[in-house]
Amino acid sequence: MRGKEKMIVMGAASILLVPLIAMQFTDEVAWTLADFVVGGILLVGAALAYVFVARQLPSRRLAVGLGVTAVLVLVWLELAVGLFGTPFAGS
Repeated sequence: MRGKEKMIVMGAASILLVPLIAMQFTDEVAWTLADFVVGGILLVGAALAYVFVARQLPSRRLAVGLGVTAVLVLVWLELAVGLFGTPFAGS
């Protein structure tokens, strides 16, 4: 991986610091280890998907980024609140 791509993946992983820090100050955020693992897999997976596809289609980086972000948000919402009502939704 190149330097720019490493920064994208590390930036995605660092997003997990937000709930980790929030848990130190409030009881409203109560993530378990499994939540962090799934969140990490989703974020890093989305970042790697962006890097891979954007490398194949360099003239379409914006479209690739928007597409990967849209899929990530929809999956995250489904896992968090059951947006579509699939069996994967949280309880």
